[in-house]
Amino acid sequence: QVQLVESGGGLVQPGGSLRLSCAASGSIFSINAMGWYRQAPGKQRELVAHITSDGSTDYQDSVKGRFTISRDNAKNTVYLQMNSLKPEDTAVYYCMMVVTTLSSGLHYEYDYWGQGTQVTVSS
Repeated sequence: QVQLVESGGGLVQPGGSLRLSCAASGSIFSINAMGWYRQAPGKQRELVAHITSDGSTDYQDSVKGRFTISRDNAKNTVYLQMNSLKPEDTAVYYCMMVVTTLSSGLHYEYDYWGQGTQVTVSS
């Protein structure tokens, strides 16, 4: 099995910065796409950013220019650097990874999710 553990959430003032980390462990053959999602109270979960295995990135328009997603393949870790934070960024943030595992000589791809970390932007 594969487990994703998130860290880095917390309370910050508007305009502040925060860096989220998500590390995967377990029976990992390779990790393909990685992404960050968030869910605010009363709203649907939405994609914030994602990054492919070759480093190609995409961002939700509302965070473009403020957030940066990156990955460290050696550490099986994805990061989300959040700058110029706004109150509307307040949400529970979830990381996701598309992980390839190996079983009986066969490759399997499956989506794994972190436990979520709270980000609160308030003055």
